[in-house]
Amino acid sequence: MTTTETDRAASDPAGAPSARTRIRRLAENARYDRAALLAIVDATYVCHIAFHDGGQSHCIPTACWRRGEHLYVHGSNGSRLLRVLQSGAGVSVSITHVDGLVLARSAFNHSMNYRSVVLYGSFETVNGDEKVAALADFMAHLAPGRQGQARPGNRNELAATTVLRVSLDEAAAKVRTGGPQDDAEDLDLPVWAGVLPLTLVPGPPARDAACNVAAPDYVLQWKDRTF
Repeated sequence: MTTTETDRAASDPAGAPSARTRIRRLAENARYDRAALLAIVDATYVCHIAFHDGGQSHCIPTACWRRGEHLYVHGSNGSRLLRVLQSGAGVSVSITHVDGLVLARSAFNHSMNYRSVVLYGSFETVNGDEKVAALADFMAHLAPGRQGQARPGNRNELAATTVLRVSLDEAAAKVRTGGPQDDAEDLDLPVWAGVLPLTLVPGPPARDAACNVAAPDYVLQWKDRTF
């Protein structure tokens, strides 16, 4: 299968996991293949969860990580977001990476290059050993190797923390790459056109003033990490 055929298969509406995850607007940018979706999820630290609490609608950003075929979040037991999620309410979760600003010759053809995921479902509570393992995975997602050095959560800290997960079964990705798509009649306009790339770049580690411990490898290697 050629690259073009692979891309076409990945954006085939028949590949959508459900009717509400089928991408209709710019369907050619849809990505229903698992590898593309998981790569976008694994590259993020934050998702946005949209929900209705019975009185108002909300969209809350929160830390997230993937473990197997689920997206995990955590927080204080008293969190309004987590209380609603624990009720089994249906939610929508979104993740977005902006990779560039696409400048076209006409104002209405400007765009962005991006990678995004939207998923639908209901969260479930994670308890016991799985809760501990999930939080360890969260630490590994933040900084691989950190879990073996930082003090683990104690009984009270674990009891005060809720961990939830939602299946990635009903999710779809949408990706745009490339340059501007100008109308033929605009191609000769004397206007600069192209892409202004945007990249998340890690900065140098900033040691806490009270820390006298030598930086471990994962800290020293932080500046070389790519997103």
